[in-house]
Amino acid sequence: MDIFDEKGIKPMLIAENKKAFNSQEFIYEIKLDGIRCIVYLDEKQTDIRNKRDKKLLPHVPELTQIHMQVKEKCILDGELFVLKNGVTDFYEIQRRALITDSFKIKLAAEQFPASFVAYDIIYLKDKLVTDLSLIKRKELLEKVVNENSLISVSRYIETNGIELFELTKQRGLEGVVAKKKESRYYFDKRTKDWIKCKVLSTDDCVICGYIQKENNMVSLVLGQYDNQKQLVYLGHVTLGVSLKVLLEHRCKEVEASPFGYIPKGNENAVWLAPELVCIVESMPTEKESFRQPVFKGIRDDKAPYECKTPKCLTS
Repeated sequence: MDIFDEKGIKPMLIAENKKAFNSQEFIYEIKLDGIRCIVYLDEKQTDIRNKRDKKLLPHVPELTQIHMQVKEKCILDGELFVLKNGVTDFYEIQRRALITDSFKIKLAAEQFPASFVAYDIIYLKDKLVTDLSLIKRKELLEKVVNENSLISVSRYIETNGIELFELTKQRGLEGVVAKKKESRYYFDKRTKDWIKCKVLSTDDCVICGYIQKENNMVSLVLGQYDNQKQLVYLGHVTLGVSLKVLLEHRCKEVEASPFGYIPKGNENAVWLAPELVCIVESMPTEKESFRQPVFKGIRDDKAPYECKTPKCLTS
């Protein structure tokens, strides 16, 4: 069966880099705060899937006709996003991905319509193009997509990564992604050919428990997996005054700490099965802990075991 019909593609992964840099070997794109997607388009239909192959089109029906905007049958890699006040809002697009009520879906589509931006093409006219260089794939992408308000092609600059990074800082954006011009596309692999440089550190963490404090505030207990597939304790992030998020996702309480011990300061924690992933934004730090962490939302497109410590990602 053809890969277009099989679906299930896992996108190429992006490595982390703490500092922006300039290089004539790289192009630079603005990093959008959305949901990474693989989009399958032919003359008949649109099929949008997240990294875990979950169908997203039922949640963003306004994108049903974007297959009409491509000249050939293709598979695109890109980002699904929502704009609020001119800035991408991850919480809003993630909220939309979780809505199941048809009336609420329609209302959300009218209030905050989603868009898809394509930054790579994987497949064109019945064959893979992953062995072509990134620059060649970019040329194909620009020829295939007829842009409108719902689908567009990611813009990039060459060489001047630091300048673009500083611009994203000024505008309150997430950062930049640097990609080697000659890079090939590798499914589900992380290489130094694609690197993200983020203004703020954003981490995906496993929710391992929570603590109800005296002022009714709730703190989540967070962890990530190391190379031995053991959960490493990272600290806390304040959720707010409600357990609604945990209740909505039916988190299971367990008797024992998922870390195998009780980290200091967590003696009163209610432990949960490590099944739910959240996003935490914080100031950069060299330590395996958080500085001024902020809870940014739940991720249902990432498995807990994919939440790795920084040492895992760089080893």
